[in-house]
Amino acid sequence: MATSCYVHIPFCDDICTYCDFCKIYKKSGNVLKYLNALKQEIQKYYRGEALKTLYVGGGTPSSLSLSELKQLFQILDIFVKEEQIEYTVECNIESITREKLLLFQQYGVNRISIGIESVDEKSIQLLGRHHTKKQVEDVIHMVKEVGFTNINVDLMYAFPWQTKSSFLNDLSFFCSLKVPHISTYSLILEEHTVLYQKKLEPIAEELDLWMYQKIEETLKELGYHHYEFSNFAMPGYESNHNLVYWNNEKYYGFGLGASGYIDSIRYQNTRSILKYVSGIPRLEEHQLSKKEEMENECILGLRKMEGISKERFLKKFHIPIEEVFPIQKLKEKQFLEEKNGYLYIPEKYLYISNEILLEFID
Repeated sequence: MATSCYVHIPFCDDICTYCDFCKIYKKSGNVLKYLNALKQEIQKYYRGEALKTLYVGGGTPSSLSLSELKQLFQILDIFVKEEQIEYTVECNIESITREKLLLFQQYGVNRISIGIESVDEKSIQLLGRHHTKKQVEDVIHMVKEVGFTNINVDLMYAFPWQTKSSFLNDLSFFCSLKVPHISTYSLILEEHTVLYQKKLEPIAEELDLWMYQKIEETLKELGYHHYEFSNFAMPGYESNHNLVYWNNEKYYGFGLGASGYIDSIRYQNTRSILKYVSGIPRLEEHQLSKKEEMENECILGLRKMEGISKERFLKKFHIPIEEVFPIQKLKEKQFLEEKNGYLYIPEKYLYISNEILLEFID
């Protein structure tokens, strides 16, 4: 049974130079066709469970007009929602308006996630963004004034052109916004992006690590809880939706390029808008073996600072985790530690967590 759902809105007014997500330029005709196809997909696959989290991402959901957003939310009213649902919509600074925020509230949205990435003028330009520092301040103020208290902002760092000084200015500014959740991302030069095609050299690993440690140190001092590798929250403001992914729980994924996890099947939707609006959403489905499910449980769970519950693993798979994975070997290397029945990667080794995970599943 799935109690969480991700809905993808692929439309953007502009395409950022670093973005490898499924996205297309917004055209009104396309939006209406897309929303009709989205409704059909939901009606076909949704089984009627009450949702505890609903996340509308993109693309740029806030790029839709008021009338388009109203149509979207009427479609999403198909879902049964728990009374205490966490209902998130992703927004960009340039396309948030008071009217849209009020519409969000009208339909029960209670969490706003805002892509900012940087307020450094050079970085904004090279990332293909168009906001200013003043706009960011004004929008965050407006979001709070309208009544939203659960707000996330995205901070990106480790740009090839970034200096320690410009990074620290960004970090200081994000801290000054006083929002309860900050997601942080080290820039990855993904194929099929403008920045990758420019053949830029990635930032030095030592500088990338220094920035990561500085973020961790600064946000902890301000009272943020570092609860997952890239995410920091004030107590009580952790993202329940993202915890569904990291806890390896079932979830629906609807929309272009969306993925989901239902009945031990991980599925991926097509990235072709033509196929999607023609009523052919699914690209592929993969039935997971028990070993794959156990691997996913650990790979995802070790992203959390608290780690993997040995008791939960045993209840879920009916076998002790030590009989499946080289726990003792990793403990001896100090790559894994155990506390209160949880196995976790110590903070000093988080930065090499990918290497530890490879050794874990090997």
